[in-house]
Amino acid sequence: MHIKKDDLVFVLTGKDKGKTGTVIEVFPKKGKIKVKDIAVITKHVKAKRPGQKAGIVKTEALIDVSNVKHVSNQ
Repeated sequence: MHIKKDDLVFVLTGKDKGKTGTVIEVFPKKGKIKVKDIAVITKHVKAKRPGQKAGIVKTEALIDVSNVKHVSNQ
């Protein structure tokens, strides 16, 4: 895999096609990456302990490396 953390990538397919973003995390064994502000999903989080907040959290989902194109290193 040639894509590393903090690389700039261009999304080729999916709902965020045409957008660029910075790689947050890389999972080479899975062949997936997390890109900042790309493939954002909404999760409903339940409070696990007293004092912890429950609610709706927006987070980036994993996308396949084949769906992005490496633009440059930062």
